[in-house]
Amino acid sequence: MRGLGIIFVIVSLFLGISGADDTLKCTTMPVNNIPEDWRKMNDPCVAILKKQVKSELTVAMSYLAMGAYFSRDTVNRPGFSEFFLKSASEEREHGIKIMEYLLMRGQLTSDVTELLTRVPRVERHTWHTGVEALTEALKLEQEVTARIRRIIETCESKDFNDYHLVDYLTAEFLTEQYKGQRDLAGKISTLGKMTASQKALGEFLFDKKLLNNQL
Repeated sequence: MRGLGIIFVIVSLFLGISGADDTLKCTTMPVNNIPEDWRKMNDPCVAILKKQVKSELTVAMSYLAMGAYFSRDTVNRPGFSEFFLKSASEEREHGIKIMEYLLMRGQLTSDVTELLTRVPRVERHTWHTGVEALTEALKLEQEVTARIRRIIETCESKDFNDYHLVDYLTAEFLTEQYKGQRDLAGKISTLGKMTASQKALGEFLFDKKLLNNQL
């Protein structure tokens, strides 16, 4: 009987809550009377940041294509696959970081979906060698670095110098970009030496080292 009494109380509470006044219900509709003076960013700076979100996601898609290719049963290079899939995750995280920064500065109040549409398709899906794939990855990273530098130049103009954003990009992105480029250049050099005399064997051994985090 005691158990039935507890169940009756729970049901009664549930019915009471469900029948509460509609004014107590939460809503996801935006509020339009929030002051906007704090949303001070230069329009060209905001525009180029939005483009960078798409660029980061595009590079992530390129790395996903590389990871999928090297994971094929006919290629079977798990080390390369894991390396490129990890790189894809990092690029996706970069895109999220920039989107979060725009949200923090109040610049994505109504057009978040704009950042996720019309991301360019990845055209390439095969690579002949590991060196070729790593070389393309280095080129992608160089392009990302160049775009970040252009953002800094745009947001560091005479008319509107966004000190916080410039400092954020320099500390959070550029250092990682330069380290990543150096890492890829070193891997290309090492793999080139390992495949100089025995191409297939050298790439096989390099892949094993990648898989075991020995490079």
